[in-house]
Amino acid sequence: MLRNKSFVKRTRKGNIVRTVKEHYLRDDIICGCSECTHRVCKESTQPKPLSPAPRDSIKWSRHYVVPDTNALVNHIDIFERPIINNVIVLSTVLDELRGLSMPVYTRVRAILRDEERAWFVFSNEHHRETFIERNVDESPNDRNDRAIRTAVVWLTKHLQPLSITPVMVTNDKDNLRKASDVAACRMDELLSVYSEHPELPDMMGSVNITDRNADDVWSGYDEHLSPVQVQAGLKGGLLVQGTLQIAPYNYLEGSVYATLPDGTERRVLVVGRADMNRAVQGDKVAVQIWPKAQWRNAPSVALVDEDEDAVPRVAEEPKNQGSAKRVRRADGSAAKHKSDDKLDEPATLNDAKLGDGEPTGHVVGIIRRNWRSYCAFLDPNFAARGTRASNAPTTVSVLAMDRRIPKIKIRTRQADSLAGQRFVVALDSWPRESRYPHGHFVRALGSAGDKATETEVLLLEHDVPFQPFTQRVRDDLPVEGAGWTFDAERDQVASGKRRDLRALDVCSIDPPGCTDIDDALHALRLPNGNFQVGVHIADVTNFVKPQTAMDTEAAYRSTTVYLVDRRIDMLPELLGTNLCSLMSNVDRLAFSCMWELDADANIVSAQFHKSVIHSKASLTYDQAQSRIDDPKQQDTITTSIRDLNMLAKKLRARRMEAGALTLSSPEVRFRLENDSQDPVDVELKALKETNALVEEFMLLANISVARKIYEHFPDAAMLRRHPEPPAQSFDSLQQALKPLGIQLETGSSLSLAQSLDRAILPNDPYFNNLLRILTTRCMMQAQYFCSGTLTPEEFRHYGLATSIYTHFTSPIRRYADVMVHRLLHAATDRDAGYASELTNKVAMAEQSNVLNHRHRMAQQAGRASVELYTSLFFKGKTVDEEGYVTQVLQNGFSVLIPSYGVEGIVYTSKGDTPALEYDKAAHSLVSNDSSVSIGLFHRVRVVLQVDDSPVSANVGSMRRKLLLQLVEPRVPGLSLTEAELSTIRVTKPAQRSDSQIVDLVTNHPDKVQSI
Repeated sequence: MLRNKSFVKRTRKGNIVRTVKEHYLRDDIICGCSECTHRVCKESTQPKPLSPAPRDSIKWSRHYVVPDTNALVNHIDIFERPIINNVIVLSTVLDELRGLSMPVYTRVRAILRDEERAWFVFSNEHHRETFIERNVDESPNDRNDRAIRTAVVWLTKHLQPLSITPVMVTNDKDNLRKASDVAACRMDELLSVYSEHPELPDMMGSVNITDRNADDVWSGYDEHLSPVQVQAGLKGGLLVQGTLQIAPYNYLEGSVYATLPDGTERRVLVVGRADMNRAVQGDKVAVQIWPKAQWRNAPSVALVDEDEDAVPRVAEEPKNQGSAKRVRRADGSAAKHKSDDKLDEPATLNDAKLGDGEPTGHVVGIIRRNWRSYCAFLDPNFAARGTRASNAPTTVSVLAMDRRIPKIKIRTRQADSLAGQRFVVALDSWPRESRYPHGHFVRALGSAGDKATETEVLLLEHDVPFQPFTQRVRDDLPVEGAGWTFDAERDQVASGKRRDLRALDVCSIDPPGCTDIDDALHALRLPNGNFQVGVHIADVTNFVKPQTAMDTEAAYRSTTVYLVDRRIDMLPELLGTNLCSLMSNVDRLAFSCMWELDADANIVSAQFHKSVIHSKASLTYDQAQSRIDDPKQQDTITTSIRDLNMLAKKLRARRMEAGALTLSSPEVRFRLENDSQDPVDVELKALKETNALVEEFMLLANISVARKIYEHFPDAAMLRRHPEPPAQSFDSLQQALKPLGIQLETGSSLSLAQSLDRAILPNDPYFNNLLRILTTRCMMQAQYFCSGTLTPEEFRHYGLATSIYTHFTSPIRRYADVMVHRLLHAATDRDAGYASELTNKVAMAEQSNVLNHRHRMAQQAGRASVELYTSLFFKGKTVDEEGYVTQVLQNGFSVLIPSYGVEGIVYTSKGDTPALEYDKAAHSLVSNDSSVSIGLFHRVRVVLQVDDSPVSANVGSMRRKLLLQLVEPRVPGLSLTEAELSTIRVTKPAQRSDSQIVDLVTNHPDKVQSI
């Protein structure tokens, strides 16, 4: 049956057009039950996942669950539980979900793909007997509710011979009232059927949670402006927008990078819960800037694990610097924005009479929430708050493992059993009258301190997909499995599409134990005195075809994640460590970038082509270095490596002359990522010439490929940029360097590199490395982007001092490189077909955002894993070490201990009275008697230990907190006295080399049971 719908609409150009939409109605749509006796269902060959023997209950006997849209949106965490099966999702609901919440729609689709869950989509919108027209004056929502009820009525009659009842689940009172002729219930009534899972009611979300005491006179947060008001304020220059980022050392201090009314791009501070106004880390917010008199002129306060309820409210507010006052009530909260209020004019930035400092502002609206599920633990203070019935619903505070997230209020029946546990919670709402957001329990993870639990926590917290590859993904692997071998016909060598380079003396150079070998190299001396140099990269795209399940999964994962004790692959192991890995003595497919270089490493010509290679040696950096250094070795592989090393030195010298930066950090290095197979190894090991050799040729390949794909796809090339850092980001560092007579020249990457080379203190050999670490922290993040979204002037990679750059050399572990391989193949082979997304700059820009997020999360997950095992390393030890001050705060200073790469905070007081006061003029902390001053770069001595309290004793122990106590310089009331030191068993561990420490935490994690 064919129905036509016609409607008119106005185009962007103002033209009126009539659109006719055809809607086909059918009578051969099945119900999904595997043993349905109806003729249509019996004869259909479509999948029928619904069981003929679903869950039985006293109220409904055997039944299927039919949720409405709001039930799925509000309770998707419950529906994701494997116990909730035999569910019918109506096409009406699925269509509503797509428009209402794309994340929930994606999660529902994932469940539908899982055959074990027995979920089925019933196409009621295309069934002749269940499709309904919208009535006159009926809202779309009311029409959809009626469509759901109509479908349940039909399913009830259809399934009656099987004695199965479809039960509609909704929390809509009106919908329930109108569903009198079918089985219908609220979500809590449905969960009563699952009495063996008492945790399910806790997952329903917070209802009627209150967190105010009887004597609490706090009147709530400001009302948010409406979306219309926010857009008007942004358009009129009265507001700025940006993503709220909470400081790692102060959960009450946030900031957004925004363009101010005068056109400058600066960081705007948002200090205190009142000014954050219910915004959470990662939310996109609209901010009104306070007058300049209220900008901040002092550094941050350190608030890491302090109980927020015990923090004085004055600590949340930046002090007024002038006569201008905020509009505040007596209780300290800001005046409310009424719907008819007009926004005040923003700060006048060119008023020389006003104060100086960092801009501060106030969140007036939420543009987009960025809430997610959070790993959390029960507030350790909860246990002391009175008695209660063991199974009674109780309102409790939970603290996220991410210190930047505020306390979360949940109602739970599991309060006692959750003590000392890690679990997942989700945010539901943040009413303006509640100090903290409301949420609900999702699932338990395990005991705090257990190694497996803590690893799962860090993976969840950093949004790392770590589930095993599905069968659909594994089905895309070669049918030969590990027995796959090169075939000249199949792999297009015979046809000339792929070049046979197996005769070349190719070798790979990687860290010890590397199995996913992305790259190999060769150098060959030519008769004219020049060199043929090749970089050969694993041809992953030969196995990962576009628009397959494996490609979709790789795009979603985006990168391989390296933890201390494991690797979470982007691709199935068969590809990553076998068929694609360029191991020695076996034929492997590659994508080769080959140059002719003269004796000065200048490029004479370049070629790119698919190839097959046969690596002659898989070397470690040490093995390759030994070949270079041993004059007795004169074989062709060694000669090739020496030639590569000679050319690499010239390439590196040229990059340094152009302004490439050599920066060091416990977090970042400006060098190729294929040197970082293990994050701990990279942080601690000494680099050799062979590390730089590989790095230089990977850089050369990436730059050459970037130019090639941009030449052929100027609007759709996948590139990588590193923006120039704002001059203001160096201000604190420059101020700290003045007393040392050192000035950083930040006008360009070349001037910065040169000034860093000159910044040497003869009496402190570590100073230059420390300065490079702090300079790295002033840098912007490098980003993937689509060339069609930016101007060529914005393509520049600041750290590498190159006008264009991409990632080509690691397709086994980076999806960006897979995309670049496809672009390069299309650019070099006219007959190569390619998917439409390669020329769709919108789709490529969206994928770039995913790549940037996954890359950033993978880096942070690697660091978190190192921190986890650092806590393990120091468990039961008290170490006395020298460190350097890397940040000055109002109530403390952070110290980097080079021996271990550990950084932590030393607070300025042990009690109520601070032993050090902040000196604004010198940007340092000064003792009360002015005898001691502590500032940036100062050397200090500290005692370091892990909080050894029982794991659930306090917030610090629940978060694996490292404790640092000052020994030198001697500050009365702060530094440990000789008597205190004598009571502390300082265990100077046997001096281990860096490689021994790496080996301890990398190769023997199985010896660790708890942390």
